[in-house]
Amino acid sequence: MTNHSQARSLEGKVAIITGASRGIGKAIALMLSKEGANVMVTGIEQELTKNSAKEIADQSGAQVEYFAGDLSKEANVLEMVEKTIEKWDRIDILVNNAGGGVILPFLEHTAETLERTINRNLWTAIWCSHKVLPYMVSQNYGRIINIGADSVRNGLWDHAAYNAAKGGVHALTTGLAREFAKYDITVNTIAPPAVESEPLENIRQIDPDLANKYIGIIPKGRGAYEEEIADSVWFLATDRAKFITGQVISVNGGSTML
Repeated sequence: MTNHSQARSLEGKVAIITGASRGIGKAIALMLSKEGANVMVTGIEQELTKNSAKEIADQSGAQVEYFAGDLSKEANVLEMVEKTIEKWDRIDILVNNAGGGVILPFLEHTAETLERTINRNLWTAIWCSHKVLPYMVSQNYGRIINIGADSVRNGLWDHAAYNAAKGGVHALTTGLAREFAKYDITVNTIAPPAVESEPLENIRQIDPDLANKYIGIIPKGRGAYEEEIADSVWFLATDRAKFITGQVISVNGGSTML
């Protein structure tokens, strides 16, 4: 992980990172906690989320809580936000990372896989933003950082349904950014390409040709590393990025350009 400064840049801030029990979300949670933030880690699986929170706390020395539940459901999001407020009495940063696509050729999707894709990627971001924003408005400060997808721009193979969900996240970003700018709340999206993580490894095992196509469109010749996404989230969470809002920032090794 990058050591950004001697003085920790997020000291005393409170951050919620959704989908943080593994992968990109866990890397983001570790990054922000090492920079001084108190972190609420969320995930679906109780034990995995609990263990990840403990691991992040042990490595960073920060205060870390966890919440396990499906954040596409309003009631669960309310409970998660209330737990955060009870613990720290504020919310400064929301990272909408929860997601996970069902990557299939469009006509192989079913009602269940389409619904799961939209729920995981779009409804989680909508509900978490909807329930966190009142606290950010009341304190006149907030940073919302969504994890989108470069595939929205490049039309990646088998990603049509996933892109419908992530494209909604990109659109949510611009609407919220304009509406809440007057409260010193910034809203941005980081859009990665294929990421060197468990889902890409699974595709490599099942369909190496498809995985090679995903990597083949990235001029850097590899997927993004989780830490590179976390670095970008860290920057947007700090006051160094206070005049950046409503942007979809491609951290993509060049797979799409302008």
